[in-house]
Amino acid sequence: MIPSDFIQTLLSRVDIVQVVDRHVPLKKAGANFIACCPFHSEKTPSFTVSPSKQFYHCFGCGAHGTAIGFLMEFGGRPFPEAVEELARDAGLDVPRAADGTDETKRGEALDLSGVLLQAAKYYRSKLRDSDRAIDYLKARGLTGPVAARFGIGYAPDDWQPLAHAFTDYQGKTLETAGLVIAGESRKRYDRFRDRIMFPIHDSSGRVIGFGGRILDKGEPKYFNSPETPLFSKGRELYGLFQACPAVRAAGKVVVVEGYMDVLALAQHDIEYAVATLGTATTPAHAQKLFRLTDTVVFCFDGDDAGRRAAWRALENTLGVLADDKAAKFLFLPDGEDPDDYVRRCGKEAFLALLDKAIPLSEFLLAELAQRHPPVTAEGRAAMVNAAKPLLAELAAPVLGTLLRRRLGEVAGLAERDMLALVPAKAAATDSERAPARPTRSTPSLIRCLAQCLLLEPRLARTIRVPKPRGTDPDSVALSALVAFCEQAEPPLTTAGVMQYFSGSSHEQTLVSALTAGENDGLEGELLEIQLVEGVKRYWLNAQKRGDGEGSRGDAPVDLSPEEAERARQRQLMRDRLAGSP
Repeated sequence: MIPSDFIQTLLSRVDIVQVVDRHVPLKKAGANFIACCPFHSEKTPSFTVSPSKQFYHCFGCGAHGTAIGFLMEFGGRPFPEAVEELARDAGLDVPRAADGTDETKRGEALDLSGVLLQAAKYYRSKLRDSDRAIDYLKARGLTGPVAARFGIGYAPDDWQPLAHAFTDYQGKTLETAGLVIAGESRKRYDRFRDRIMFPIHDSSGRVIGFGGRILDKGEPKYFNSPETPLFSKGRELYGLFQACPAVRAAGKVVVVEGYMDVLALAQHDIEYAVATLGTATTPAHAQKLFRLTDTVVFCFDGDDAGRRAAWRALENTLGVLADDKAAKFLFLPDGEDPDDYVRRCGKEAFLALLDKAIPLSEFLLAELAQRHPPVTAEGRAAMVNAAKPLLAELAAPVLGTLLRRRLGEVAGLAERDMLALVPAKAAATDSERAPARPTRSTPSLIRCLAQCLLLEPRLARTIRVPKPRGTDPDSVALSALVAFCEQAEPPLTTAGVMQYFSGSSHEQTLVSALTAGENDGLEGELLEIQLVEGVKRYWLNAQKRGDGEGSRGDAPVDLSPEEAERARQRQLMRDRLAGSP
């Protein structure tokens, strides 16, 4: 456990420009630095690094973070390693919070991520003690280094093995984390028993769930964590955290269906593979992968089930596809999965198949033709009719036009007739659905207050910034921001505050506030003027609304005498600055 105040100190001493520039060459552009985004493909730079905010943000794909976040996202480092690297550069020693002797209190203090990490460590220790589990992995061709890289473990064949790892086994946290099941009469037992354990990580390297495979025959063969506050199988991909550096280097990612497929490919130095988690590929999966690379190859068994899974992947990819992205499909021969094939035929044979993967357009047309053979007028009509909802969903306008042309050739229809199949309104919707570069918008008053406070967090100690009672994201985020800035120990910086809220439900709202353009360039006393006037305007608006918020004792409509005097002095200064040549 790294103390929060050390993170604040560390981020006040490092320079994010130097950190990013070591990996991504930056160019000066006004007060900031820019580059083509390292997290998605682009030709016009939209990746901005702000020395004053000590924060990076891409206006193309939305990637953002502090120096710590950059090392985690770009370099694939877990949080502790990123902190250690920056601390070495800054000449600091990373302190560790004392564990204490009260294990029960320590267990209660762990958040879900900490609980899951502790469980992963326990499962890894049990793997070393189980010859049966080790023999199983060896029989599957897995070596120690690959098993260690992916954190493979073993859940013992017992009802409550995790009771040896957690003193508070009866507590609610283990149940919330998906590790323990409360059965009849509230009798508790471990969800995973006698299974090879595969930790599932998020993009920051945190353990957020597990997959378990039974060693012997039995059902279900694979068993995943349930949906939890940290884990959603429709949004996460196994092995993505480990694969990120290789995906960027290779310029593509291979999507497979099983944990062992990912491990077997990594064993053969094909490290850019990820797996879905017992579910079909979702639009969220596709969007996450296309932000990382330009080419996504879906690899399935060559049997009927594999082709059905591929078709679902195609349907869920259409809505996030762009004209500068490519989705491809690879079907393995004889119903083999990637694990079987790469172990039997080797790396080069698998790469040769990968080079022959079928583009999405060809797979779509071939599948439609197989389902509706275009040998009769009825068959051609059915084929075109089946294509209509797919073309309406496709978010790549140029590819959509080319597909309509190809379908017209097969169906014997003129291009103008094919265009009529997708109404103009639907075609416009296609364009709107294409990933668009976010634009800066004028923020609300609440978001302006949040932006001022993010730029100068220390002002929360001297200005009574409101904590709105509204339930909208902006109000809730501002309340949380004010509360943190009031109690956090100095040095308090923009980067430190953003790092604190990283991964929270308020992160995206605060990022939007920080990167809005209204207060760009304001700093010091001028920023304080902006915040004071914004606070006063907030309470005046509350009074006009008559919702009772402006009449609360802790929420004055008027500023205190000290704040009013400061505002007056700042206004005089601003008037003098405005009148100077």
